[in-house]
Amino acid sequence: MDYSVLITLHLFAAFIFVGTVFFEVLILEGIRKEVQPDAMKSVERAIGSRARRIMPWVLLVLYGAGISMAWHYRTVLAHPFDSTFALMLSLKILLALSVLGHFITAMVWGTRRKLNARRVQFIHISVFSHMIAIIILAKAMLYA
Repeated sequence: MDYSVLITLHLFAAFIFVGTVFFEVLILEGIRKEVQPDAMKSVERAIGSRARRIMPWVLLVLYGAGISMAWHYRTVLAHPFDSTFALMLSLKILLALSVLGHFITAMVWGTRRKLNARRVQFIHISVFSHMIAIIILAKAMLYA
């Protein structure tokens, strides 16, 4: 597949994923005190249900395109400490793998009924932090 198509797919999927995490961490958490607990649970349940249907496909595109693009840089990635670009790309990949680990953990906890509010909040904040770092690295890589 053409590299420009891969990067476009990757960017759109990243936009959806990061936007969803942004919404959940900064918007949804920000209104929690202003919304009745029963109404908030209904909203969270509906958003969670929708996200569980969409996010696996978004992640498939995001990681599929990301892996395909990384393959393009396989010689650079073979020596991650030889250049600033290689180091930043390696860090970006490690953070992306950590995000995937968070997502898989959340899915497993959800199916085992162990995904409580505290764990959801921790995962959201952690993934949000990872995403900010990934975005900064992606931008910095343009100048490396």
